[in-house]
Amino acid sequence: MIMPAGRHLLLPANPRFIALTVLMGLLLNMFLGLTGWLWMPDVLVIVVVFWTIYQPRRVGLVLAFVLGLAVDVHESALLGQNALSYVVLSAMAMAVQRRMLWFPLREQALQIAPLFVLAYVLEWTIRLVVQDAWPHWSHLLAPFFQAALWPLIGALLLAPQRRALNPDDIRPL
Repeated sequence: MIMPAGRHLLLPANPRFIALTVLMGLLLNMFLGLTGWLWMPDVLVIVVVFWTIYQPRRVGLVLAFVLGLAVDVHESALLGQNALSYVVLSAMAMAVQRRMLWFPLREQALQIAPLFVLAYVLEWTIRLVVQDAWPHWSHLLAPFFQAALWPLIGALLLAPQRRALNPDDIRPL
């Protein structure tokens, strides 16, 4: 694959770093769930979708399903509700993965926003059918906050891969 002009060549992602970021996303998601704010973005799904796009061989549908079940258990939701949403979102991210890598993070946020909205619509539909509960209006803001957080979280997750393996004065990579 030819790199676009001005883009850094990234080092391979460390599997331990991927696992640590997924665990931190799960813990942060659980902590934000305890606050009771309905409009808070789902940080775990941002991390899972990010690694699904940037490391599709390491993070995929099985991990998204398992993490979705963990979120279902934590939120005392219908078992499989978030898992289905996470799997569908990861599958959609895999479908656009090759195209997304050509764009900078800010432009990726514009392209990932409809995926977040579709995942939330799926989750709301399941909640409406099964629990007969209409989601609160503030839930409409969460996918847009997730898309707004995409460049920030993406820059944090890509930072260890941008460092030089053997830095010196001649190669400022």
